[in-house]
Amino acid sequence: MDAANTNFRLRDEPERGCLRPTAAQRAWLARGLDQPGGKLPLFDKEGRRVSPRTIRSCIEQGWAAPWFINPVKPDWLVCKLTEKGRAVAA
Repeated sequence: MDAANTNFRLRDEPERGCLRPTAAQRAWLARGLDQPGGKLPLFDKEGRRVSPRTIRSCIEQGWAAPWFINPVKPDWLVCKLTEKGRAVAA
């Protein structure tokens, strides 16, 4: 197993929430700042679905939290900003 495998955590890695967001993550998180309840969008400004990888990594870092299950599309992650997410997005 190599360190590039995302399912593998090295002991020296920082704790969750200690990393800086990528440009894509920051842009997605920032779009929730002015939404009621901090709701994060499912689609980007061009109408493309936000990458599930971006969403999952933000959840893992504690910047976003799942909000509810979408009954029409249960595989879509409907999320909201956390306090940590607000801090890194601002």
